[in-house]
Amino acid sequence: MRYSPSLLFAPAAFAVICCFSGCERSSPRAVQAKTPAKAPSVAVALVTRQDLADDLELAAEFRPYQEIDLHAKVSGYLKEIHVDIGDRVKAGQLLAVLEVPEMAQDLAHAEASFKRSELEVERARGEVRRAEINRGIRRLSAERLSGVMKARPNLVARQEYDAVMASSQDAEAQYEAAKANLAASEEQVRIAASNKARIDTMLAYLRITAPFAGLITQRRGDPGALVQAGTASHTQALPVVRLSQVDRLRLAVPVPAAVVPRVHVGAPVEVRVDSLQRVVQGRVARLNGRLEASTRAMEVQVDVPNPDYEIKPGMYGYASLRLDKRSKALAVPIQAINGRGESASVYIVGLGKQIDRRTVETGMETPNLVELVSGVREGEMVVVGMKDLKPGTLVEPKLIREATHKGDH
Repeated sequence: MRYSPSLLFAPAAFAVICCFSGCERSSPRAVQAKTPAKAPSVAVALVTRQDLADDLELAAEFRPYQEIDLHAKVSGYLKEIHVDIGDRVKAGQLLAVLEVPEMAQDLAHAEASFKRSELEVERARGEVRRAEINRGIRRLSAERLSGVMKARPNLVARQEYDAVMASSQDAEAQYEAAKANLAASEEQVRIAASNKARIDTMLAYLRITAPFAGLITQRRGDPGALVQAGTASHTQALPVVRLSQVDRLRLAVPVPAAVVPRVHVGAPVEVRVDSLQRVVQGRVARLNGRLEASTRAMEVQVDVPNPDYEIKPGMYGYASLRLDKRSKALAVPIQAINGRGESASVYIVGLGKQIDRRTVETGMETPNLVELVSGVREGEMVVVGMKDLKPGTLVEPKLIREATHKGDH
C-alpha cells in the first residue's frame, strides 16, 4: 500500500498549528501578570504663604448722612417756594419765603422807638452839659466868697455867704440828676435796639435757607398756604421741606453680639450694592455702643461716599467687615484638612510619591483657605479632597491651581 507524502506530514503539521494556537491564547494572561498596578492619581496643592482675612458679610440699609425737617420759626403765609422734590440745593440757598404783614408794623414801631430813644439821649446829654457849666460857675463863686471870708471875715454878710454855698450845692445836685437822666435814656436806647434786633431776627426767619447741601425729599406747601410756627406746642406744625444730605451716606450694619469685640473704628469695609451691580469702599466710622434688646446686635455705621447720588437712601447693601488678618501665613485649601481641633491632619505626598499623614495645628479659617500654624513646611504638597488614603500608599500627584479666592487677601 502506498501513501501520499502530504498525508505523512499532516499529523505533524496539525500538532505544530495547535501548539502555536495554544501559545497565542495564553500570551495575554502572561503579559497581564507581569505588568505592575498603576498608582492612583490624587489632586495636590502646595503649602504657600498667603495674606488671609476673616470677613463677615451682613445686609445693611443706606441712610442719609444728615436729614432734617425745615420748619418756619414764625407763623405766616408761604409767599414763595423755590424748590421741589428731587431738587439738589447748595448750602445757604434760599428755599422759601414767608409773609407776615403785622411784622412789618412791629418793625416800624421798633424803629420809631429806637429813634425816639436816641433823641432823648441827645437831650439828656445837653442837660448834663448845662448842669455841668452851672455847677462850675456856682462852685467858683462859692470858692471866691470862701476866700474873702477867710481874709476879711466881716466884709461879707453871713446870709449872703450861706446863699452862695447853697446855690453851689444845688448846682451839684442838678448835675448829678442830669447824669442819672442820661444814663436812663441810654438804657432806653439799648432796650429799643434790642427790641429792633429781635424783630430783625424774626424777619430773617421769614427766609428759609438750606443749612447744608443736599436733596429735597419732601415738600409740604404751596404759595399762599398758612404755615404754622415750628415752635408752637399746641399745634402739630408740618415742615415746609425735608432736606437730606446724600452725597455721603451712612450704612447701618447690625453686627451680632459675638462679633462686636472684633469690630473697630477705621476698619475697611467693602460694600456690595446688588441693585446697582457695583462695589464701593468705606470704613467703620462709628459704633452705636449698645446692643438692641430685640436683635442682640449692635449698630455699626459705615460712611460711604456717594458723589453722583447713585445710591439712594433706603437701598440695601451687603457690607463685608474685616474682622481679622494674617500676613504671609502658611495656608492650604480647606478641603485638605481632615478633622478639627487637636485631631486635625493632612496627607502629605513625600519622597517617592508616598503618602504621609501629618497632625497639624490650624489657625485662621476663611471660606477657602486654612492657616496651618505647625505640622507642615512651605512648598510641601498636600492632598486635596481625599479622606481615605493610607500612609505609604504610592500616588501620582496632580497639582491644582493655587487657591487664591476673594476674601482671602
